[in-house]
Amino acid sequence: MSKLKIMSVFGTRPEAIKMAPLVKELARRKEIESICCLTGQHREMLDSVMEIFDLKGDYDLNIMEKSQTLSTITTKTILGMDKVIDTAQPDMILVHGDTSTTFAGALAAFYHQVPVGHVEAGLRTWDKYSPFPEEMNRTLVGDIAALHFSPTVANRDNLLRESVQGEIFITGNTAIDAMKYTVRDDYRFQTAALNELDFSSRRVIVVTCHRRENYGKPMEDIMHAIAAIAGTHPDVEVVYPVHLSPTVRECAFGILGGKDRIHLIDPIDVQEMHNLMARSYLVMTDSGGLQEEAPAMGKPVLVMRRETERPEAIAAGTVKLAGVERDTIIGMASELLDDPAAYRRMAKAVNPYGDGNACPRIADAILWHFGKIETRPPDFSAAK
Repeated sequence: MSKLKIMSVFGTRPEAIKMAPLVKELARRKEIESICCLTGQHREMLDSVMEIFDLKGDYDLNIMEKSQTLSTITTKTILGMDKVIDTAQPDMILVHGDTSTTFAGALAAFYHQVPVGHVEAGLRTWDKYSPFPEEMNRTLVGDIAALHFSPTVANRDNLLRESVQGEIFITGNTAIDAMKYTVRDDYRFQTAALNELDFSSRRVIVVTCHRRENYGKPMEDIMHAIAAIAGTHPDVEVVYPVHLSPTVRECAFGILGGKDRIHLIDPIDVQEMHNLMARSYLVMTDSGGLQEEAPAMGKPVLVMRRETERPEAIAAGTVKLAGVERDTIIGMASELLDDPAAYRRMAKAVNPYGDGNACPRIADAILWHFGKIETRPPDFSAAK
């Protein structure tokens, strides 16, 4: 009996982090031929993740170019996927989340009438321009997909509200699976500045801030808030891996550069980030993935955005929405730094995003869809 050809398509670092453990899980299944197609939307950051997980792409579109736009990413991915699909003849194409690679990969599969499986399906803010372009990317993929792998019950309910076609499975998030490969007690950082930190006597706050909707005054207010928090708490060290975007770097270095106990470092790979968060006290971010990963390590998260497509974490108490106003961010961070009881409530809350077995659930769902196993895999249910 011939194997199912399941092609995973991704091109950015966040996608690679969450798809890598799934690619490895699919390769372990005797019924599946796991094929990996990289778009190269983020070249260097993507390559570092592939190296960490010991993976190689079977196909690489290598689309990244200087000053690339959403239009060039999308069109180059669709054109490149035409040739790959014709050559590989996959039975299903898997895409992840909400990037331009995700949308273009799903659209290319649709044009070839290849069914699509959407990993991390059903996240919504209900504002098509925030986050931009992610909200519309994932919504459009929801209309294309045949299989929807939703991390949580709320994600599934979003899809039911939209009356999407296809089967919906609640799987947990593959980000939690990825940490099995990356976090180690004996880990030594490759970034020299991180090895110099005293995690035992200092409270380390990990910061990321890069979203386009925060460009301008919101990002400036966020930076001023971070400066104030470090300035009023002498035992705090801030570590901020600064995104390569010139807009972000100009703002970050202009406001935070040269300040005591604020370490502005270059972007770090997933292994560095996971181990940094594991040893940190608090995470402040406008990222999506960190809202899922940090709570799995017992780290409270303040989200510096006006909304989040991950409301389950807020309901569970692992995440708080801090917004983008300077005084609000300072107040919420100070509460966690000054009130041990408030900190413990967040640190001990149950992570709603998974138990580290999302990838086996997705693999089982694919096999069930194609009639290779008889029993529909059970949905993930967060512990109470």
